[in-house]
Amino acid sequence: MTENLTENPPTAEPPGPWQDVTLPLDERVEALLRAMTLEEKVAQLGSRWVGNSHGGDAGDGGGSDAQVTGTGNVAPLQDVFSRGALEFEDASRHGLGQLTRVYGSRPVTVDEGRAEVVRLQRSIVERTRLRVPAIVHEECLTGFTAYGATCYPAALGWAATFHPELVEEMAAAIGADMAAVGVHQALSPVLDVVRDYRWGRVEETMGEDPHLVATLGAAYVRGLESAGIIATLKHFAGYSASRAARNHAPVSMGRRELRDVVLPPFEAALRLGGARSVMNSYTDVDGVPAASDEWLLDELLRGEWGFTGTVVSDYSAIAFLETMHRTATDPTDAGVQALTAGLDVELPDTLCFGDRLVEAVRAGRVAEELVDRAARRHLRHKAELGLLDPGWTPEGSVAAGAGRDLDSPANRALARRLAEESVVLLANDGTLPLRAPRIAVVGPCADDPNTFMGCYAFANHVLPRYPDLGLGMPVPTLLDEVREEFTATGSTVGFAPGCDVRTDDRSGFAEAVRAAQAADVVVVAVGDRAGMFGAGTSGEGCDAESLRLPGVQQDLVAELLGTGRPVVLVVVSGRPYALGDLLAHENAPRAVLQAFMPGVEGGTALAGVLSGRVNPSGKLPVQVPQGPGGQPGTYLAPPLAADSHGISNLDPTPAFPFGHGTSYTTFEVGAVEFAAEVASDGELLVSAVVRNTGDRDGAEVVQLYTHDVVARVTRPVRELTGFARVPLAAGSSARVEFRVHADRLAFTDRSGDRVVDPGQVELFVGTSALAPLAGTVEVTGPRRVVGAGRRLDTPVTVTPL
Repeated sequence: MTENLTENPPTAEPPGPWQDVTLPLDERVEALLRAMTLEEKVAQLGSRWVGNSHGGDAGDGGGSDAQVTGTGNVAPLQDVFSRGALEFEDASRHGLGQLTRVYGSRPVTVDEGRAEVVRLQRSIVERTRLRVPAIVHEECLTGFTAYGATCYPAALGWAATFHPELVEEMAAAIGADMAAVGVHQALSPVLDVVRDYRWGRVEETMGEDPHLVATLGAAYVRGLESAGIIATLKHFAGYSASRAARNHAPVSMGRRELRDVVLPPFEAALRLGGARSVMNSYTDVDGVPAASDEWLLDELLRGEWGFTGTVVSDYSAIAFLETMHRTATDPTDAGVQALTAGLDVELPDTLCFGDRLVEAVRAGRVAEELVDRAARRHLRHKAELGLLDPGWTPEGSVAAGAGRDLDSPANRALARRLAEESVVLLANDGTLPLRAPRIAVVGPCADDPNTFMGCYAFANHVLPRYPDLGLGMPVPTLLDEVREEFTATGSTVGFAPGCDVRTDDRSGFAEAVRAAQAADVVVVAVGDRAGMFGAGTSGEGCDAESLRLPGVQQDLVAELLGTGRPVVLVVVSGRPYALGDLLAHENAPRAVLQAFMPGVEGGTALAGVLSGRVNPSGKLPVQVPQGPGGQPGTYLAPPLAADSHGISNLDPTPAFPFGHGTSYTTFEVGAVEFAAEVASDGELLVSAVVRNTGDRDGAEVVQLYTHDVVARVTRPVRELTGFARVPLAAGSSARVEFRVHADRLAFTDRSGDRVVDPGQVELFVGTSALAPLAGTVEVTGPRRVVGAGRRLDTPVTVTPL
C-alpha cells in the first residue's frame, strides 16, 4: 500500500550551495547533483500529468461533463484535481522533473489553475528531501492553450504574414501570459517543413520553405524566451515527411535531404533564436526512431551544433519504442535506449524512466553517468528559472497572475493584426472590395467560429468535452462580421450554410442556391474544422486522402457558380486545397481569399478585407494545387519533378505559386543590382527597388530566390534565400538590399559534407516563386566545406527612397 508521504515527510536538507545565488550557475547545479541519490536524480527526468489515465491516476485523462459543472465552481474542480492524490505523491516521492498541462487539460479559470499549481508544487517541495520544484509546461501552438486565453492564428497563418517581427511580438505576449501564471516551458514552435499537403498537421507548420520556417521560427523562439519561457522545438526531426502523409508514419528520407530541408529551421531556432529545449519526433527516418537515434540527438544536436539544453520526449514517445516501433523489448529497454541516445526528460508521465531506470542502473544495463548527464541539463533549466533560489515559493511563482486577463484588449489587438496580415488575396477581377446592395453569405465556414481555430486551440482541443461552456471568449463568425461591416452601409446580408464541413449531406444545396439567386454577390466560405485524430478535417491525426475540399463543399461551390451570380470564394483551412476545377469553371469565382485558420479575430479580418477596410498583404507559405491528387508536394522540386511535360500525365504546376498574394494596390519590383561574382567564402549584395504604383497604402513582400545551375546532386529549381515585408504609402518606393553570404548557397553533397561549389547561380527577384530571372552570378574560388558555424540568415535592409 502507498505510504502517505504528506503525513510522513522526510527531513529537509539544510540549505546547500545550490541555493547560493552568488555562485556560478554550473557550480550550483553540480552541488545539487552531488547531493542527490540515484532515485532523486532519476526523478528529475520524469513528469506527471495529474488526472491522466495512462499514468495511473483514476479518471479519463481529461475530465468529463459530470466532473466539472462550470468554471468558477471551485469545489468540483478541487474534486477533480484531488483524485489520485496518493498516486501523485508516489510518483513524486523523490521529486519531479515536470508538471504537465495544469491549465491545458480542463477548462479552469486563471485562479483555479494558479491554485492547482501551488497545490502540486507545495506537495513536491514539502514532501521531498531537497525541496526542488517542478517545471510546469504547457502547449501554445495558437496561443496559450488555456480556457479563455486569446487564440491567435494557426502557425500557417503566421507564415502567411511573412512578418517575423510581428510573430516575435505575438510570442512575447503569449510567453508573458504563461510566465505570469507559473508556467516555465512551452511546447512550441513546430518547425516541421511541409512535404505533403495531405498531412493533417500542416496547419501547425510555418509552410514548405526551410528559410521561411527558420526565420519565423527563430523569431517566435526569441519572443517566448524574452518572457523567460523555455521554448521547445518540435518535432525533431522528419515528422512532416511521413509516407503518404499519414500521421506517425515512417519517413523515407536520406541524410542529404534531411540536412538541407528538415534540419535548417531547428539549427536556426537554436542559434538565432536561443531555444533551450527540443522535442523528439514520433517518426522513424529510414528505420531509426528519433527517440533512440544517437546520431540525431547526440552526435548532430550536441556534438555538431553544440546544443546544451534539454531533449524532452513527445508524449509517450519513449514507450512507443516498445509498443509501436517494436525496437525495444519492454518499457525498461525503451527507457535505456532513449537515455543512451540523449533524450533527457520523459513526458507527459513517467512510464519508462523512474523506478525502471533506477533498476536498470543498479543492474548495470545503463551507466549512472548518463542519468547524471540528463539530470544536469534539466537542473540547469531549473536554476535558470530561479527554482533553486532560496526565496522561491509556490505562491510567489504564480503571484503575477492574480486577476490576469488571458484575453486582454492588447492580445486581441495583436491577434487582429496577425489575422489581417495573414489573409491572402489569391485572385480578384475588381469585384473586391465589395460594393453590393444584396450580399449572400453561404457555406459551412460562414457561421462557425471553430473553423477559425487550429486543433491545439483550447476550443477545439479540450472544449468538445464540455459543450455547455461555449468558447470561453467572444469569437465572432464571418457572418457576424459581414453583417456588422455591410449593414452599416445599407446592404442586406442573407445566409444559408449549404452543407456541413465534412458530411455528404446535400440537402442544404437548394436553400443555398436560392440565397445566391436573391443576391447581387455571393460570399462562399468553405474549408476545414480542426479536430484531433479523425474528429476534424484538419489537425493531428486528421490526414486527407486527397486535396479536394472536404465533404461536398467543392460541389456546393460548383452549384453556386452555376447560378451565374458573382462569387467570392473564401477558403478558411489548415492546408491548401485544390481549386483548379473551380477556377476553370465557366463562371469562375470573381475573387478568391485564403485564410489559414486566422484565430479569434478572423471574422473581423476577413470582413475588413471584403469591404476594403483592410488592404490584404498575405503571401502563400505553401502552394495552392490545381488537382486533388496530382500535386501533393512542394515548390522545392528538382528539375526532374518540376517539369513533367511529355513525361507524365500529371501536371505539377500549381494553381497559385508559393509566395503569391495580391493587393488592392499595385507594386513594381525592378532596378535589381548585384555583382557579377562572389567568392565561395564571400558575401553578395543584391538590391532591388519596390514601388507602390497604386492609389492606396499597402505592403509588399519582396522575395529573392536562387538556383544552383549545375551541382553534384539535384537541387531545387528555385529556393527562397531572402525576403522583406515592405509597407509603402501610395506612390512611394524603397530600396531593399539582401546580404547573401556564400554559406546560404551551400548544399549537402554526395559525401555528406555541406559545400559551396564554384559555378553559376541564378538569381530571381520578385513577389512570388515565379519571380523573373534577374541574372546570374559566378561563385569563384575553391570548393569549400561549410562547418557548423555557417551563416543561417539573410540580413535585409530597407531604405525609403
